[in-house]
Amino acid sequence: MCGIVGYIGTKKASPILINGLLRLEYRGYDSAGIATIENDKISIMKDKGRVKNLYNLPGIGDLKGTIGIAHTRWATHGKPSKENAHPHMDNSNTFSCVHNGIIENYHELREFLTNNGYTFYSQTDTEVIPNLVHYYYSKDTNNDDLRFLRAVNKACLDLKGSFAIEIISKDYPDNMIVVRKDSPLVIGKANGENYLSSDIPAILSFTRNFYLLDDYEFAILSRNNVKFYDKDLKPINKNTTTIEWNASSAEKDGYDDFMLKEIYEQPTAIRETIGAKFSESTKCEFEDLDFTKEYLESINKIYIVACGTAMHVGLAGKNILEKLCKIPTEVDIASEFRYRDPLVDDKTLCIFISQSGETADTIAALKLSKEHGAKTLVITNVIGSSITREADYSIYTHAGPEIAVASTKAYTSQLVLMTILGIYFAEVLEISNDDIKELKKEILTLPKKVETVLKTCDQIKEFAKKVYQEKDIFFLGRGIDETAAREASLKLKEISYIHSESYPAGELKHGPIALIENDVTVIGVMTDPKLVEKTISNLQEVITRGAKTLILTNQDIDKSMFDLVIDLPKTNPFISPIISIVPLQLFAYYISKEKGLDVDKPRNLAKSVTVE
Repeated sequence: MCGIVGYIGTKKASPILINGLLRLEYRGYDSAGIATIENDKISIMKDKGRVKNLYNLPGIGDLKGTIGIAHTRWATHGKPSKENAHPHMDNSNTFSCVHNGIIENYHELREFLTNNGYTFYSQTDTEVIPNLVHYYYSKDTNNDDLRFLRAVNKACLDLKGSFAIEIISKDYPDNMIVVRKDSPLVIGKANGENYLSSDIPAILSFTRNFYLLDDYEFAILSRNNVKFYDKDLKPINKNTTTIEWNASSAEKDGYDDFMLKEIYEQPTAIRETIGAKFSESTKCEFEDLDFTKEYLESINKIYIVACGTAMHVGLAGKNILEKLCKIPTEVDIASEFRYRDPLVDDKTLCIFISQSGETADTIAALKLSKEHGAKTLVITNVIGSSITREADYSIYTHAGPEIAVASTKAYTSQLVLMTILGIYFAEVLEISNDDIKELKKEILTLPKKVETVLKTCDQIKEFAKKVYQEKDIFFLGRGIDETAAREASLKLKEISYIHSESYPAGELKHGPIALIENDVTVIGVMTDPKLVEKTISNLQEVITRGAKTLILTNQDIDKSMFDLVIDLPKTNPFISPIISIVPLQLFAYYISKEKGLDVDKPRNLAKSVTVE
């Protein structure tokens, strides 16, 4: 949530800042703004609403400053308004800052500053930051080059919560200071200029060389240099990391929406995620994993912890780990995990799944697990993200940037990687059976099969036109198909705003069938041959009550009883959600388009949820 951009160099900062904010719109926001240094004064331009509104602000075309900061805000403290939009300024107009995260003790800091003569003009927690910096700055009588840094350092040590902060000062027109704690921030290094952002894609067109900040690392940026300091202001050395993403992968490339582009990118993302990790005749290998048979035999439980779509990957992963590896596995929602005193110890392996690697709830759960002695393993898409620097082990999908808020290719890539991880564990445990051999063979065919499924888009589009005005839609499945039903229901909620629910098909008669009436749409997923007959029996119960039905299956069934049947390629049930979810992603997409909604930026949602 929220987005940060910064620039210091020789070019006009304002167009670079606004362009960066436009690339961060997928994160979700309600206001936007920039601050630049103009003739030794700080100029702030901000407004409620979309980034494009900035173009209409008086005087924005006259900005010539070559240093600036920018922000898209997602309201937490205070309603969406121009006053609450970032950047914020201190009372003396000496400092301006933007901030992602939550300052948990802002009430007491605000009271302290008010008692010391400071006035506040917004409802935000962020406004305490520049005023606190000014407070410490005014108390420092040593007017040397590090006075600005000392003030920022002291202010940040007073903050409780999470933050990524950029600060500029009219007294230091050739410098910018940045710091982070539990919230993402990267520095892009170029020739004679430096860029900053909360997300790499926003500045990827300018550089591929990035500094990745750890918690409480402070950086002073000039045009030609970046100096790093630790929490005690001792100088530290950092090396850049090269990011190999193609900058064009963050553009639409002719598609109407990022979401549609990313749906169609799934065959490529799956191929890249599989990589060279195994073949039909070789064992699975992860360069960064060194699990032993003795360790895996010693653990008594695996926890998979995640949020939203990533949690649905975990549900499918539980099925894979328990059946292939015979290890008891629990799936937990990250936001609940830490507050229920989970039974975690040194015989627990905790697996965390996060597309961005910056999901605050998931990172907090990981830290708790480490405190209890568990080994931690992360599945993510972003090298160098916060969660990877906390975990004992990290493995990566290779989905590339995912811009649309509703996750598609990240889901399928994560599930592919989760499956390969399950096979890897089974092979380390020396569990060898025909299921594993067959599964490896099937994984290698997944990209082609997903390409085949994408060709069903016309059928899905026509069905979407028939049902897009409905208020309620239900999804049913059994076993691993129910995990795909959950994800499909979430997709529909996220981008169409239609109320939808998913249920294990066998639970229908235990309550939910009371909601089924004439002309309600019910969608069934059936890919496990052991469960098809029972699922069909449940679907007949809704048909007799007048429901319309869309069925996705790779089994031989009597199609005449259903309104539409989408034929899926046959595959191993372990990985069937990777195939069955694709038409349902398209279903949600086409319904949203029929309703004229913003597919890529659904209301109230953000791509990267960096606050709890």
